[in-house]
Amino acid sequence: MGNHKNNRKGLLSGQMLLFEFRNTIGNPYVHIFGVGMPVLMMIIITRAVAGEMPEGPMLSAAVTSIFLGIGVLIPMATIFMGYAVSHAQELEKGIPQRLELFGIRIRVSLCNRILSEILFMAIAFIVYFAAGYGIVGVERPKALGAVLYMACILVLSVIFFCLAHAIASLLKKFGPAYCVTMVLYFLQMILGGMMGISYDNMPSLMQAAAKLLPVTYINRDFYTVWKGEHYNYVPMLQSYLLMGAVAGILLFVTLHKERRELH
Repeated sequence: MGNHKNNRKGLLSGQMLLFEFRNTIGNPYVHIFGVGMPVLMMIIITRAVAGEMPEGPMLSAAVTSIFLGIGVLIPMATIFMGYAVSHAQELEKGIPQRLELFGIRIRVSLCNRILSEILFMAIAFIVYFAAGYGIVGVERPKALGAVLYMACILVLSVIFFCLAHAIASLLKKFGPAYCVTMVLYFLQMILGGMMGISYDNMPSLMQAAAKLLPVTYINRDFYTVWKGEHYNYVPMLQSYLLMGAVAGILLFVTLHKERRELH
């Protein structure tokens, strides 16, 4: 019983968390793509829409919908792309092997790393929401709508973390990991309707692929949830389960492979 408690405590460490957080904020990709790009895109797109629509409820709804959709770029950049690139660089330098020699196991590093990534993402969202309410006039949500939005973002962030770790561990080099995650990043933006092509205007094959991605529902439908209106959650839940299953399987395979290589 005592050993079990010690193992649980050993998963988290203030010193280790600080170390991982410094690594996260030292990655320039998360600042450029995870903070600067979402804020800039949100301001540019909402200003463009405001120039084509008259003032009123429809404009306010459109601006808020754009704001909520672009917000998903923050976990996509800070966790999915940023962590994959950072972990690939660490693998090239043999850092996980060195940590193992000092008695820091993979699961300990993963627990502290994901907490540091989520902490940075939370700071990025504070900046993003401050810009949204201060510059473009985002509508206030219903309490449940705001909670569901952050819950969906948090769950998606965990899925992205698992995918990022798996991709980096399989490729093991900065260049290939950066290329693959960048392609998947922009592919999700395109299929999610954030690159100028709405879901309704996509060919049927693209629509079928878009339905499999949680980002599609956040970008297309979350205004309804934000305002506390009735919404069918089943398709969005299915996309989360599918993506989560793929991420979980890939993470399991890569962790098993890493354990064998380290021992």
